[in-house]
Amino acid sequence: MPGLINAHDHLQFALHPRLGNPPYRNYINWGEDIHATLSQLIATYKTVPKDVRLWWGLIRNLLCGVTTVCHHDEIWPLLRLNDLPITVVQRFGWAHSPALGGDLRQAHAMTSHDSAFIVHACEGVDDLARNELRELHHLGVLDARTVIVHGLAMNETDVRLVNEHRASLILCPSSNEFLFERVPHFGTLGAVEKVALGNDSPITATGDLLDEVRFAIEHCDIAPARVYRMVTESAATVLRLKGGEGTLCTSGATDLIAIRDTGEIPAERLRTLSMHDIELVIAHGSVQLASASMRQRLPSELTQNMEPLWIDGDIRWLRAPVQMLLQQAEAVLGCGNVQLGRRTVRSPHRSSVAAITSQELPAYSGGRA
Repeated sequence: MPGLINAHDHLQFALHPRLGNPPYRNYINWGEDIHATLSQLIATYKTVPKDVRLWWGLIRNLLCGVTTVCHHDEIWPLLRLNDLPITVVQRFGWAHSPALGGDLRQAHAMTSHDSAFIVHACEGVDDLARNELRELHHLGVLDARTVIVHGLAMNETDVRLVNEHRASLILCPSSNEFLFERVPHFGTLGAVEKVALGNDSPITATGDLLDEVRFAIEHCDIAPARVYRMVTESAATVLRLKGGEGTLCTSGATDLIAIRDTGEIPAERLRTLSMHDIELVIAHGSVQLASASMRQRLPSELTQNMEPLWIDGDIRWLRAPVQMLLQQAEAVLGCGNVQLGRRTVRSPHRSSVAAITSQELPAYSGGRA
């Protein structure tokens, strides 16, 4: 299968638990509540170095077969490195939201004409959320570059407005269900011509991108074939990717994943697919993830410098500084308390791993197949 595309993530929150006491009316209510009631917990996770938190965000995506991710936030220097295990989208403009995004006109104007302009909007169930699309239209920032994230409060009139301006939509349904006890009505939002799926982050989502895929199929009644496109070709269109991401084609992106063949077509296989089924991930033409059994079948030169990670009973070999990342996360959160989307991660051979004393991440060099 082609490597999957996660159209919306906040990578720095990969280690966090779900945060909040829902239901809420809109995203502002949620933000104010967690900072008022969970400030100490938030501060604890923030003491994990940001580079470490971002690395875990990359690993969380890699484990479920994502080879391209869009990080809706500042592109931190680490994310600009060209030898990371997955691709972080670099070319796009963004603002947080109409209420929290500052000068949206300026952010939109600074976005190149061949890039996406991404903004959270209509994230909630009240009048504030319902009025945000029209606010974007009034500001003059709704056009073919514009990508609305969430869109939960959009109605049929809003959908027509989105299509008239050739804008796009990214859904993150499990986050909506957690925060607002409501999922996107795909009978309405499915009429948007360009739709992708994003996984948001563990502070609101149910799990990783494959968990999000199953949630969309089971709780939003989105056909598996449509969901499959939302994490492959449609996502590439929405994000304006031009390297063949989301497809398997001659001279396209050398990004692919391998799973055991059950005889089902890929779209139907998504109904049951989880991170435990991802046997191999190749990105940038290099092996970035291999199951223990797959690693034994590959030439040793293709798996050099990979490190093992135990996650929920399975071992995956990753082209990432796993031991360093575990040590630095455990130094703050405690041994056995490191989780990715409520899945525990640890070293499979802790006693045999030499102590790492450096407080900085080592220089990373990816291997090429």
